[in-house]
Amino acid sequence: MMFRLLGPLTVSGSPVTGGPRVRALLALLLLDAGRAVSAVRLVDGLYGDTPPAGAAGALQSQVSRLRRALPDGYGVDHSPAGYRLTGPDTGTSTESGGGIGPDTVDVLLFERLAGDGARAAAADDPVRAEELLREALGLWRGPALADVRDAPYAPAQTARLDGLRLDALEEWAAALLASGGDPAPLVREVEVAAAAHPLRERLRALQIRALAGAGRQARALAVYEEVRGALADELGADPSPELAAAHLAVLRGQRDAGGGVPAARPLPAPLTDFVGRAPERERLRALLASARLVTLVGPGGAGKTRLALEGVREGRARREAVFVDLGAVGAGEAAGTFARALGVRDAAPDALVRALADRPVLLVVDNCEHVVAEAAVLVRALLTGCPALRVLATSREALGLTGESLLPLGALAPKAAVELFVRRGAAARPGFAGHARVPEVCAALDGLPLALELAAARLRTLGVDELADRLGERLGQPPGERSDEQPGGRPGERPSGRLDAPRAHPDDRFRLLSRGDRTAPARHRTLAAVVEWSWDLLDTAEQRLAARFSVFRGGATAGAVARVCGADRADAEDLLASLAEKSLVEAVVVDGGAGPVRYRMLETVRAYAAGRLPVGDPAPAAHTAHCLALARTADPALRGPDQLDRLARLDAEEPNLRAALRRAIAHAPDDGLRLVAALTPYWWLRGLRGQVAGLARDLLDAADRAGLDPVAAGLGEEYVLAVLAANAPATGPDSGACAERLARARTLLTMLTTRAEPLRQPFTAFLWATAVGPEVRLPVPDDPWSRALGQAGQGHLALERGDREAARASLTAALAGFRALGERWGTATALEGLAVLSPDPLPLLGEALALFESLGVAEDIVDLLVRRAAVHEAAGEVGEAAADRARVARVARRAGLPTPV
Repeated sequence: MMFRLLGPLTVSGSPVTGGPRVRALLALLLLDAGRAVSAVRLVDGLYGDTPPAGAAGALQSQVSRLRRALPDGYGVDHSPAGYRLTGPDTGTSTESGGGIGPDTVDVLLFERLAGDGARAAAADDPVRAEELLREALGLWRGPALADVRDAPYAPAQTARLDGLRLDALEEWAAALLASGGDPAPLVREVEVAAAAHPLRERLRALQIRALAGAGRQARALAVYEEVRGALADELGADPSPELAAAHLAVLRGQRDAGGGVPAARPLPAPLTDFVGRAPERERLRALLASARLVTLVGPGGAGKTRLALEGVREGRARREAVFVDLGAVGAGEAAGTFARALGVRDAAPDALVRALADRPVLLVVDNCEHVVAEAAVLVRALLTGCPALRVLATSREALGLTGESLLPLGALAPKAAVELFVRRGAAARPGFAGHARVPEVCAALDGLPLALELAAARLRTLGVDELADRLGERLGQPPGERSDEQPGGRPGERPSGRLDAPRAHPDDRFRLLSRGDRTAPARHRTLAAVVEWSWDLLDTAEQRLAARFSVFRGGATAGAVARVCGADRADAEDLLASLAEKSLVEAVVVDGGAGPVRYRMLETVRAYAAGRLPVGDPAPAAHTAHCLALARTADPALRGPDQLDRLARLDAEEPNLRAALRRAIAHAPDDGLRLVAALTPYWWLRGLRGQVAGLARDLLDAADRAGLDPVAAGLGEEYVLAVLAANAPATGPDSGACAERLARARTLLTMLTTRAEPLRQPFTAFLWATAVGPEVRLPVPDDPWSRALGQAGQGHLALERGDREAARASLTAALAGFRALGERWGTATALEGLAVLSPDPLPLLGEALALFESLGVAEDIVDLLVRRAAVHEAAGEVGEAAADRARVARVARRAGLPTPV
C-alpha cells in the first residue's frame, strides 16, 4: 500500500473520498506517519485561526469520516498523545507506526532517498548518488499536496517540499554530470526549473554545465550572460564563484564536472534477458562481418536497440564498441552527441575523424530517425575518413547512404512473442507460467516486444482474460465501425478535426499500455509515446495519408490507396514509399513479385492513425464505396474461367470487405445490403457462409432500427440475400424474428416475379431453392451460367423425384454448359449429381472433389469425402474408406465443422 502526496492524493492509485477536510486530515497525518499528532495541531492545521465552536467534536467527526474512507485494514488510532494512522501490521500498542511509515508514504520516502543521495554525493560516490536522487525525483507526479492546497497548513508544507525537490534536483544534476552520465535529458529538466528560479545560481551553473556537456556551448554562454545581467540589474551582485567557474570551463572547452574530457561512452547494460530473434541475430552477425554500415530499421518498439546491443556483445572481442544515443538530441546537436560519446572535445567532423582515424571501432548509433539527415552526414564523413571504422545504426528510417546494409525488424515470431510475454509476466506476477489466451494477446499487439512487455507488466493488476478482452474490445474493431459514444460528442466523433488530436478511448490499447518503466526514455514509457515519436516525424501530407490509410484492414495496393485517400496515383505511391521508409507501413511483395505490392500497417500503428482521422473525413465512406465496387466488379468473373484468380483477389481483400460491411452496419444499412448481395457468390464459393451469418443478422437488425424499407429503397432482392446469409435458425430465442424475416423475404420474392427485368444477382434463385425450396418461380437472367445452373437444379430435383433419366439429361446438359464456361463450382455440382446415377461413381466423385478442393470449400469437401468413403466401403475397400474418413476428420477439424458420424 502506497500513500501518495507528491501530486494528487491517492491510496495505491485510487483517489480518497470523503471531502476536502477528510483529505486534508489524511495528508496531515501522513506527513507525520508513524507518530501521533496532537489534537491541537490537527485543529490548527484544518481550521487555522478560525476554529469552529466545539473544535474537538468537529475534529472527531472528521476522524470518523476518514476511518470510513480508508481501505480495509487501515484506521486512525487515538491515544493521549493524539491521533496516528495505523495499518494492517501496526497494532495499537507501539509508537513506531508499523504498517504506515517512511516506505509507504511517498513524501517520507522522497525525503529519505534525497538525504541518502546527498550523503552519497558528499562521500564522493556520484554514481550511487545519481541513482538515489533519480529514484527520489521519480516519486513526484505533480505539485505536492495538490488536492489539499486550501488547507491552512498546506502553504508552509508545500514551500518546504518544493524547496527539498529543488535541492534534490540540483544534487541529482551535479551527480549525473560528475558520474559521466548523458546530460542531454538533464538539459530539459534543469531548464524548466531555471525558468521558475532564474536567480538561483547553483541551478544556473548546473544548467550551463549540462548545456556544454550536451555540445551546446553557444547556448551555455548565452545563459551565463543572461544570469549575469539579471544578477546585476536585480540584486546589484556579481556571479558566484561556482557560476563563474562553469562559465570559464565552457570558454576552455571543458565539458565534465572537473574540466576534463570524459571517456568514450560504454554500451548500456541490459536489465532483462534477451528472447527470440535467432534468425535476425545470425543475419546481423553476418552483416557486421562483411559490411561497414549496417542499419536496423523497423517500427518503434520492435527491439532495434536491444538487438543491436546483443549483436555487438557477441562480436565485442574483435573491436572496441562505442555507444551514441541520439534519442534525446534536437536539431543541430548530433555532432556534439557524437563527440561526447567518443570523448572528443571538439565536435567538428574533422576532429571526430582524427579521433577515430586508426581505431578499429564499432560505432553503435542509436535512434537516428528524428535527426536522420544530420546523422547520415556525420556517419558518411566518419566512414570516409576512418577506414577501420564500422557503424551499426538503429532507426525507424534508413540513413540512405551508399553501401548501407539494411536489416528490417518487425514482429517477433509467435512462439518467441509468447515466451517473452510469459517471462516478463512472471517478473510482474511471481508464479505466472502462461495462459491459453497469451497467443491472442501477442497477436493483438503485433508481436512487438515493447508492447508485449508493457502488457505483461499489467499482470500485476489484471488477469490474462481481462487483458485479452480489453484489447479485443477496442482493437478488434476497424475505424468507423464503433458505435460507442465518445466523451462530449456523438458516436464515433473525434474531439477535433486536427490530425494531431487523438480520439479518446478509455479502454483502448494506448490507455491500457500506459504504464511503462518510469526511468525509460519518454518515447518508450507508453505504447502511445512509441507511435507518437514516429508520427511527429511525418509531414502534413504523410500524416493525412497515414490517417486515411487506417480505414483499410489487411492492407491495400497503391491504386486502392489513391482512390480511397483522395490522392493522385503518383503522389500516393511517393507517400506510401516514404511511410514505408519510416516504418509506418510495410510493403509486402505478393506472388513472388508478379502481383502488385500491398501496403499494410501494424495494428498498433493503424489504431493510432485511426485516432488522428478527423470527424467527417471522406475516407471511411470512400473505403466502403471502393469495397462495393470491388465486389461488384469481381462478381461476373466468379462465373467463368477466371474464377480462381478473382477468388484469390477477394481473399486478399476479405479483411477490407468485412470492415466495410461492419461500417455499413453501423452507419449505412442500405450500403450493407448492397455489399451482402455483391459478396454472396464469393461467400458461397469459398465456404464462408457460417462465418458471415452473424454479420448478416447484425445488418438486418440495423436495417430494422433504421426503418429501412427494402421496396422503397429498391433493395428487395438484396434484403432477401441478407436473410439467406443470416442462415435464420428454425428454433432458438431469435426464431420468431427469423420466421418474420423469412416471411418478409418470401413476400419480396413474390413481388420480384411480377417485374419484367431479371434478378440482379444470378445466385438468388439457387440460394432460395437450396435454403427454402423451389416454391417461387423467379425471373432468372438469360445467360449461359444461369441456364446451366437452372439445368443443374432441375437435375437435382429430378433425382429427388426418382426420375433418373430426366436427372441424367439435365445434369449432363448442365455439365456441358459449366465446362464450356470453365466454371469449377458449377462443374463440380453437376459431377456430384451425375455420380449418384453412375455405376462407377469414383472417377466423377474424384474430379468433383478436386474442383471443390481448388475452391477451398470445406463443407463440400467433407460431404464428398463421406460419400466416397461410403462407396469404398460398399466395394469392400476398407483401407481407402478409412483414409477418406481420416481426411474428413482433418478437414472438419481445421474448418471448425462438426465431424460427420
